[in-house]
Amino acid sequence: MNILLKKSNKDNWSGRIDHHENRSSFRYHQIVDLVNIHTTNPSPNTCAIIGFECEEGVRRNNGRLGAAQAPNAVRSELAKLPWKSPETTRLVDIGNIQCDGNELEQAQQQLGDAVAETLTKEMTPIILGGGHETAYGHYLGVRKFIGEKASLGIINIDAHFDIRPYNEHSSSGTMFRQILEQDNNCSYFVAGIQRYGNTQELFDRADTLGVTYEYEENMHIGNMDKLTLSLENFINRHDAIFLTLCTDVLNAAFAPGVSAPSPFGLEPAVVRSIIRTVTSHKKTLSFDISEVSPSLDENNRTVKLGAYLTNEAITTFLGGKIHDSSS
Repeated sequence: MNILLKKSNKDNWSGRIDHHENRSSFRYHQIVDLVNIHTTNPSPNTCAIIGFECEEGVRRNNGRLGAAQAPNAVRSELAKLPWKSPETTRLVDIGNIQCDGNELEQAQQQLGDAVAETLTKEMTPIILGGGHETAYGHYLGVRKFIGEKASLGIINIDAHFDIRPYNEHSSSGTMFRQILEQDNNCSYFVAGIQRYGNTQELFDRADTLGVTYEYEENMHIGNMDKLTLSLENFINRHDAIFLTLCTDVLNAAFAPGVSAPSPFGLEPAVVRSIIRTVTSHKKTLSFDISEVSPSLDENNRTVKLGAYLTNEAITTFLGGKIHDSSS
């Protein structure tokens, strides 16, 4: 398939300049290169931004719309952050996949092809959704890259299982059931599940599908050792891992601008800890963030938090300095 990527607008990458030559003073907008994924050479130690301008899955799932605006909005906030990664690393932006009308499945295939080509070029895909239907396109690309026989582990930071039936159509609530029923070499771990955010049928289906999950109420920043061990054991059982974050897992006080805001969601520090744990493993190939909805946001809080969490993934993937030298 010919990948239809819309080139990112350089205006999305702007911000304060403290120094024009001293790299230690640079911010993201001074580092990023806008490239054509088809013509660029393989580039190890590189993270590649891919936008997925799509919310058709959210519409089909009867959610609040707005996530299609997120890729460029998150870019604009990411652009302002200090760049903390080594000089041998790069950040590139290969543009946006756009969903044409209600052609969700075609857009997901396009995203999958873009992810696979990025991985083939030895880059780490950083996907900015979009509704959480982003995760299915993400999956298609990773599976295409690693092949059918490799075991794949999906780690999802989410309040919801997203394993609803897809007899009539797929949506932002069906992706992981699609994957698990179609791929015998794939396993699924969800961190942040809410007891009252999922019906009993979904809990029963999760058990039938062999889903590993952790309840939101057990996840606190001072009580992460058990979860970290569970994540590491899950990672060790697979050949490859990808990480997906649905921002509706966050407490609505921190992230009001999402499709399904949650009063009992996770604190950002918990999500940050999980991102660091998972992306520090060599088996982890890629990361996506979904369900940020700028038009539903308050004072840009969710967009900014989404950018900060994306920064955590990029910095850890590239071996950058997350902590102060005193920590």
